[in-house]
Amino acid sequence: MKIESLNNSKVKNWAKLKEKKYRDETNLFLIEGDHLLNNAMVNGSLIEIISTDEAMEIPGIPFYLVTDSIMRKLSSQVSSTKVMGVCKKMEKQEITGNVCLLDNIQDPGNLGTIIRSAVAFNINTLILSNDTVDLYNEKVIRASEGMLFHLNIIRTDLISIVKDLKAKDYEIYGTDVKDGINLPEINFSSKIAIIIGNEGNGMSEYLKNLCDKLIHINIRCESLNAGVAASIIFYELNKNK
Repeated sequence: MKIESLNNSKVKNWAKLKEKKYRDETNLFLIEGDHLLNNAMVNGSLIEIISTDEAMEIPGIPFYLVTDSIMRKLSSQVSSTKVMGVCKKMEKQEITGNVCLLDNIQDPGNLGTIIRSAVAFNINTLILSNDTVDLYNEKVIRASEGMLFHLNIIRTDLISIVKDLKAKDYEIYGTDVKDGINLPEINFSSKIAIIIGNEGNGMSEYLKNLCDKLIHINIRCESLNAGVAASIIFYELNKNK
């Protein structure tokens, strides 16, 4: 199907997906570029393809050929892409394996980096606090390089989920820039849940008090970017398995 008008109802509804409110109402979100499209297709999340190029059509998935002006309206990038996709939000799965909890992470780039590192270093489930940046923010999706489609990601209250994890014999590790055990000295147990705190304030005190142990990364500078800190911890955890 070819769409040429910016006032088309489909175009208007797609454009609304750039807003969190409408993503939440519809349980849909936009992706850009063939790399993300391929990852979403493998995951089973892709439900529509929007493109300026007929060659991007994939059998079995509704395809809409659009003009460059429509693509510019929908794209969040400076140089708009030639293909976008509409995806359904991913359903949460059972929590298994290593877990990372994010306490009020606000920077989309940090969340995207953490998602990529979680997949790279065998973190099975990522749990976002209710006040963490929206998973389906276009900057998060872009920074994740499509890895959000390869991870069990849940948004919930962290205090209740930490208590549930403890009941399932998970050992809870918090992160602290001053206190705690130097990371290379830790012998991780078989069931691990790691909490990464807010970029400026770290973990909440209540969550810190629920931790079994605190991790300290010994560095020369004052502190690390949350995405970098998480990646280092994931690497050490994966190395010791």
